[in-house]
Amino acid sequence: MSLMLEEIEEQPSAIERTIKRESKKIAQFAAKLKEHRPRLIVLVARGSSDNAALFGRYLLEMTTGIPVSLAAPAIHTLYKARLDFRDTLVIGISQSGEGVDINLVLDNSRRCGAKTLAITNEARSTMAEVAGETFLTHVGHERSVAATKTYTGQLLILHLLARSLSDGRKQADVERLPDLAAESLKLRPRVEEVVERYAYMENCVVVGRSLNYANAYEFAIKLMETCYVVAERFSGADFLHGPIAMVDRGFPVFLFAPPGPTLKGMNDLLGKLNEIGAETVVISSESSALKAGTRALKIPTRISEILSPIPYIIPAQLFAALLAETKGLSPDKPRLLSKVTKTV
Repeated sequence: MSLMLEEIEEQPSAIERTIKRESKKIAQFAAKLKEHRPRLIVLVARGSSDNAALFGRYLLEMTTGIPVSLAAPAIHTLYKARLDFRDTLVIGISQSGEGVDINLVLDNSRRCGAKTLAITNEARSTMAEVAGETFLTHVGHERSVAATKTYTGQLLILHLLARSLSDGRKQADVERLPDLAAESLKLRPRVEEVVERYAYMENCVVVGRSLNYANAYEFAIKLMETCYVVAERFSGADFLHGPIAMVDRGFPVFLFAPPGPTLKGMNDLLGKLNEIGAETVVISSESSALKAGTRALKIPTRISEILSPIPYIIPAQLFAALLAETKGLSPDKPRLLSKVTKTV
């Protein structure tokens, strides 16, 4: 078994461990932050951590009412801009905590008046030293180059932070996530059946929306780095504004379709794709979406949209790892990549 598959299997216990070890600390941080509530939250990350940040943007705005922005690191590292970060919380997200540009952004933001927070898997990292506060993903050392358990660990920390900062809008029952992740792992036999069909796939599209928009990016990056598939990713809305024109009969389209406000739009999109003759693989618990897809990966338990991203990404992670093996590739050692990527 690849390291990637081993680490995918570790996620339920990793999630449970992180909830137990970080919940109290996050709640205490949020209580202090509420005394001087930030007018803006800025998230800064790269790679899979940037995909986690995209999830955080939707979640934090939905639950706290605070505007959230995704940072452009080059503004700080290449153009040396000084921004007005008074009353702002800047959150750096990094698996290793050693992203040079991310740490430079955190340091510059602090100098510009921001409160700074790190979300990382490494307690002794540079990021943990630079930031004013650090929350850890207690997922254990990640050996595969392709991030899996660190990605879901970051989503979990953002869940805990959003719940603690919430003003009573939407809150997630985060304690359910270890069991929900374990249920998603049971989809592996079904994924093994489906993945054989795509052994020679070279191009595809991944579509998600709202809280699962980040998963579209994350699934696509996993297909690109482990399977060398050209995987474009879109929101369900943006896909209709031009990119759908590239889809032809038999073209693979993967869709995340959880229950909630986005489901109708995803079902409408599935209808259009069926008219074209596209080959659709649907990740959902909802019969309306599952029946409309060419192939389906059925999430065992119907859960609210706000809880869906972690259980929904796990079958996609399994798909990427198993497809790599089907193609005769090692998902643990993608060409030209290393575990820590340093950019400026």
